[in-house]
Amino acid sequence: MTLRFFNPSHEAEIRAFARAPRPASLVGATVGFISNGKEGTKSFFAHLEALLREHLDVAEVCWRTKGNYSAPAEAEILDEAAHWDFAITGLGD
Repeated sequence: MTLRFFNPSHEAEIRAFARAPRPASLVGATVGFISNGKEGTKSFFAHLEALLREHLDVAEVCWRTKGNYSAPAEAEILDEAAHWDFAITGLGD
């Protein structure tokens, strides 16, 4: 299967990237949620956290919210995310 990614930003510089390997399991994993800060993400992430804990035995869920919903996540969030096993981002419109 071929996946195509489109960059909707105004960035002129295009950087190559490789997808992270898919984890075999989330049992005991740390999962991070990065919200854009809009109201709709809160209930969605809460439900998703319950599912991850109940069905996939996730050990820890970290919730972080960007300071500006239309900008990339701050460096501090990205630095922390580097230590998570899995990250989920979302917007709540």
